[in-house]
Amino acid sequence: MSGDNDIWSKMKKEAFFLSSKEPMLSNFYDKSISQHEFFSTALAFNLTNFLSDEYVPFDQLINDIELAYDNNLLPIKALKDIHAYFDRDPACDNYCLPFLFFKGFLAVQSQRLANSFWNNGRELLASYIHHKICLLWDCDIHPGAHLGEGLMVDHATGLVIGETAKIGNNVSILHGVTLGGSGLAEGKRHPTIGDGVMISAGAKILGALSIGDGSKIGAGSVVLNSIPAGVTVAGVPAKIIGRTSDDSPSLTMNQKLN
Repeated sequence: MSGDNDIWSKMKKEAFFLSSKEPMLSNFYDKSISQHEFFSTALAFNLTNFLSDEYVPFDQLINDIELAYDNNLLPIKALKDIHAYFDRDPACDNYCLPFLFFKGFLAVQSQRLANSFWNNGRELLASYIHHKICLLWDCDIHPGAHLGEGLMVDHATGLVIGETAKIGNNVSILHGVTLGGSGLAEGKRHPTIGDGVMISAGAKILGALSIGDGSKIGAGSVVLNSIPAGVTVAGVPAKIIGRTSDDSPSLTMNQKLN
C-alpha cells in the first residue's frame, strides 16, 4: 500500500506542476486531481465525468461508484495499472497521463467498475457502462471478464475481450487484440491469459484456451490452441517458434520474435 500511496502523492505534485506549465488547464487538473484527498474519490470523479450524461445524472452515478469503491480493491488495482504504464510505456513520463488521458487505462477502470456491478446483481448498469466504453474509447470489454492487476493496454483501439475471458496479473496488451470465443458453446468460451504475458498488436486468441505464464504472442497472430508457459508464438495459425528470453515479456515490452 505504501507504494500505491506514493503514486497518489506524486500525482498531486505533478498536477500542480502541470497546471503551472499550462495555466489554461489549471482548473481541469484541480477538479480532476488536486481537490481530492483520496485517489479513490478522484478516480470516481474522473470516470463519472466520462460515463454520466443527460439520462444518467452525474450525482447519482458518482454516488453508486463511490459506494462500489468502499471496502473494495478496485482503486488499488487502478494504481497498479498506472504504475504499469509508467514503467512500460516510453510515452508515459508522468503518473497523471494515464489517469486523465490514456483510453486503455480509462476503458479498463470503467470495465472493472462494470464488473463489480455485474457481479452484484446490477447487470443493467454494468451493460450501460459497457456501452459507454464502446462509444468513448473504441474498446469492447464485456462486464463479465476478469482483468488482473498491473494491466497495461497500450493504444487500446479495437480491443475486444469476451465475457468469460480471464487475464492474469502484469499483462501487456496492444491495440487491435481480440480475446474472443469460438463456436456456440455455453459456459467458458473465451481465453485465459496467464501472468506476465505480452500480446502484440492485432493478435486474435479464440476459444476457451489457455496462454501460459510469461508467453509472448506475435503481432497479427491467430491463436487457436492452448500454449505452454514461456514460449513465443507467431503466425496464422500461430505456432511455437521459440522460448521467451524474459520471464515476463510484458514487463520489458520486448516484441522481437527471436
